[in-house]
Amino acid sequence: MDIRLICPVPKSSRHGNMTSALRWSRILKTLGHHVIIEQQYTGAPCDLMVALHAWRSADSIEFFSKYHPELPIILALTGTDIYQDIHENPEAQRSLELATRMMMLQPLGMEQLPPSIRDKARTIFQSARQTPGGHQPSGRTFNVSVIGHLRPVKDPMRTALASRLLPNSSRLQVFHAGGAMTAELETTAKSETDSNPRYRWLGEMPRWKARRLMAKSQAMVLTSLAEGGANVISEALADCVPIVSSRIAGSVGILGKNYPGYYEVGDEHDLARILNRLETDPLFLKELKQWCTELSRIVHPTTEQSLWNDLIQEAVRAKSGSLVSP
Repeated sequence: MDIRLICPVPKSSRHGNMTSALRWSRILKTLGHHVIIEQQYTGAPCDLMVALHAWRSADSIEFFSKYHPELPIILALTGTDIYQDIHENPEAQRSLELATRMMMLQPLGMEQLPPSIRDKARTIFQSARQTPGGHQPSGRTFNVSVIGHLRPVKDPMRTALASRLLPNSSRLQVFHAGGAMTAELETTAKSETDSNPRYRWLGEMPRWKARRLMAKSQAMVLTSLAEGGANVISEALADCVPIVSSRIAGSVGILGKNYPGYYEVGDEHDLARILNRLETDPLFLKELKQWCTELSRIVHPTTEQSLWNDLIQEAVRAKSGSLVSP
């Protein structure tokens, strides 16, 4: 099949949506499809559209549906569109109506949809491959990694603030990899690095290098205020790296309601409590490690590939009543 994959950011973008689009393009090509990534649908002939983000891709979805009403649309709900746009933006709501099928990165996202259309939605966990050697923490200090660009929605300085609250005896060090998306955040990260001996901002780095940093850490911390389903969690699970996360639906939907490594959103005191326990309680660290090891199976690349194949076939059947080969 000829597939147009609509990602509403430039190919040069460092936004997570492009990371997902590129991975999905590789998966779909492996399944035998011809895939072209576009920032906006241009009207070129194709057999199916996959569109990321209900609001930002709304014009493309509307255009495609108007001129190709017989063809299927798969809408990928990836983050802010789930927890904000579909509740207040008419264009995003229209995208939900027009989509033949929708996919989400974790099952709790279903609760954000109107009950009348939930039967169109499916969950596909983002996959990740294990880095060479997997989790191999190193160093005489207790290293935790924060992997992600500095954006307000990521609450990027929360781990740094928490590290300031740890006991004087703590050997914990925070290594933060990710580009600053605003000049103000860049200034803040540099200032924190200069003034906080437990925090070091490393700036933007290649993905492979960030993965290696995480694999050598005792734990990875995700501090986001909201996520559709963070790819960095999949990467941590692939390497069986213990995860500390803000208690947000995007993480709970992947790690589970009873996962013991959550802290309350925006609360550096609660985060400091978790980090101190990780450093001083080997059994707690082992518990998180075992939990993440057991979950690593859900992020295996063959699982994501199989579910994408099922979703495409289902979307085609919904429109035509028959299967279409690549």
